[in-house]
Amino acid sequence: MSAEDRVPEKAPGPGPAPTGLRGHPWLTLFAVAIGVMMVTLDGTIVAVANPAIQQDLGASLADVQWITNGYLLALAVSLITAGKLGDRFGHRQTFLLGITGFAAASAAIGLSSSVELVIGCRVAQGLFGALLMPAALGLLRATFPAEKLNMAIGIWGMVIGASTAAGPIVGGLLVENASWQSVFFINVPVGVVALAFGLFILLDHRADNAPRSFDLLGVVLLSGAMFSLVWALIKASEWGWGDPLTLVFLGVSLLCFAAFAVWESKVAEPLIPLGLFRSLPLSAGTVLMVLMAFAFMGGLFFVTFYLQNVHGMSPVDSGLHLLPLTGMMIVGSPLAGAAITAVGPRIPLVAGMLATAAACCGMSRLTPDTATLTMSLWFALLGVGLAPVMVGATEVIVGNAPLELSGVAGGLQQAAMQVGGSLGTAVLGAVMARTVGNSFGDNWQAAQLPPLDAQQLGLAEKGVQVGIAPVPPGAPAQLTEAITTVAHDTFVSGMSAAFTVAGVVAVLAALVACFTKRGENAAAGAGAAHV
Repeated sequence: MSAEDRVPEKAPGPGPAPTGLRGHPWLTLFAVAIGVMMVTLDGTIVAVANPAIQQDLGASLADVQWITNGYLLALAVSLITAGKLGDRFGHRQTFLLGITGFAAASAAIGLSSSVELVIGCRVAQGLFGALLMPAALGLLRATFPAEKLNMAIGIWGMVIGASTAAGPIVGGLLVENASWQSVFFINVPVGVVALAFGLFILLDHRADNAPRSFDLLGVVLLSGAMFSLVWALIKASEWGWGDPLTLVFLGVSLLCFAAFAVWESKVAEPLIPLGLFRSLPLSAGTVLMVLMAFAFMGGLFFVTFYLQNVHGMSPVDSGLHLLPLTGMMIVGSPLAGAAITAVGPRIPLVAGMLATAAACCGMSRLTPDTATLTMSLWFALLGVGLAPVMVGATEVIVGNAPLELSGVAGGLQQAAMQVGGSLGTAVLGAVMARTVGNSFGDNWQAAQLPPLDAQQLGLAEKGVQVGIAPVPPGAPAQLTEAITTVAHDTFVSGMSAAFTVAGVVAVLAALVACFTKRGENAAAGAGAAHV
């Protein structure tokens, strides 16, 4: 019998339910929510601080990109391994270690005097954040009974939506009124509070048949595969999809994934038992999470440029204009949890992805002059669509995994989001670049603007891809207006093409959602043994 055949259908749970404050389900949710809030807030707050970091530390554009990419790579590479650590050693321990390390790394960034230290500490943040996120889901799965798990995940999603929305606003206020260092120092008191609640409230849950060994070669192969894949996606827009470097990294990723699959079928206690994917709902939930993140994160990437560079908003103003999106996610997540508990995940997931597709279609029709009310309606519809998907796909993945693999399932859910977001940003970025490249020169010529040589045209196109008008210094008002009109019209046409592709992907995700169903193993959670 192969290793993948040894995945049990359900983990026995002989331990009595915890009493008192320690291990209380709703207090556990509150404790993990503080930690999750810290990580998700940091995911959006840093983007606002990047320009100030660049100026203060004399960083290059590549350095600033690494501040983000180093974090994303560390997070994506280590999420599943971090989930396995929780399954092996206990989710309470890994959660508390993640909280402590993330807060300490944040403090170190604030004290850094060089961009190299900032980048190194951002990598550390990614590693500790990876410990924290799957552990949070593992704790919720083990603590809540099946009939309340969806509501707990819904509130968990509400916290993610709220902190994501608050990031640009809080970050803008801190940078404008204090310093870029304060953006990271804010994690220290939040981390202290989360650690105190975690030590006092959280109860360690272990399945009786939790793994007793650790698959080191599996970790190496999976980490190499994830690193190569995400790195290729990050750099594809710079190198080009047909560039040998891009193809080499994609090839290395494919080889590592293949070697990983072969090894996992042979090792006694694999990192990810391949039998896990025999669950069609779990596999469908994972694919759904990738496609959802593709459409959402890939499309949202251009919305920030649209608001700031086309409409001329500040980071704080653009964050406020996105509140209809995040607000509906905040309100919709617990409601989605209740609906999924009542009717199962399939109908809410299909309806959510169809609403997301409709929102993408609406945003593909935005123009440089679109009014705030119109934008807000489409943003709100996108939030309405995403809420049940964030909750439902998470429950489908985690609930269909055996309890002793809940950490791996949580890591798989988070890794699917990271890969989908990176893939969406890369692919839709390529769509934008191609659209701008095909139309900008013709639009420039049609407006009878001064001719550009090949080098000037190439530089101008790069700016237009993010909504920046290539206006030369000292240009008269009439010329400035004409160049700005051409640049913004071209950018919007590229954004329209990107959102059209995102809408098609959302429809495909709705089809995948038809194969999901309620978690078969969710009932094992509340009775888990605890130590």
